[in-house]
Amino acid sequence: MQPPPEEVDPDHAREWLEFTDPADPEHRVRADLTWLTSAWTCVFGRGCAGVVAGRAQDGCCNHGAFFTDTDDLARVASAVEELTDADWQRRGEWATDWTEPDALDEEDGEAALRTRVVDGVCVFNNRPDFPGGGGCALHALALRTGRHPLETKPDVCWQLPVRREQEWVDRPDDTRVLVSTIGEFDRRGWGPGGHDLHWWCTGSPVAHVAAEPLVDTYAPELTELLGATAYAELRRLAHARLDLGLVAPHPASPVPVELHRRRPT
Repeated sequence: MQPPPEEVDPDHAREWLEFTDPADPEHRVRADLTWLTSAWTCVFGRGCAGVVAGRAQDGCCNHGAFFTDTDDLARVASAVEELTDADWQRRGEWATDWTEPDALDEEDGEAALRTRVVDGVCVFNNRPDFPGGGGCALHALALRTGRHPLETKPDVCWQLPVRREQEWVDRPDDTRVLVSTIGEFDRRGWGPGGHDLHWWCTGSPVAHVAAEPLVDTYAPELTELLGATAYAELRRLAHARLDLGLVAPHPASPVPVELHRRRPT
């Protein structure tokens, strides 16, 4: 078996930006510009080596998707109701039993709900030889019905590999702000289990092949995570920094990144 494609060291230099949401003075955004101006794009089915050795066709879907909250679960449940046998390979057997409890943390053993894992992969992952096409049935449903996949897939699936963390911060002047941090969901985002992944795309040049920076190609996802006004400001500032050549480039991406962008003169 061939070794997985190379990955860069995640401890490379990064350029960070922090700003206040123009629509909300109590919302601060911290953004990893090195990641958001990279050329990363999903290469599922076109170079993805998969997180489990020998199962590249599964992508990163081997462990199922944990639901973030009841809204996440309800949205996916509504999408599942729309799936037909032509969309979903396993619908006949699992249409009404597509979730299962599992432990998010092996140490505390606390159970959480996730999509069911069948034959070592998420129940919604169609095999490559399925007549309706391989890959996620929920993703295919969105494309078939003219929606964005974030409207049909679990939160964790459409957010990856962008990581958002939020915390309320009390400042020395007795003011309080919500800080949203947007960065790269690298191997460490998976916790100790990240060491065991066969391959992870964010650090691999194989996946840094987009013609536009991630801040542009992930516009719908970033808008959903930050709000429209904060995203617009993030994009404006990211482009300005690129134009000035002030962003530490991602070592897995083509350099200079600005050559891959098409900007009006």
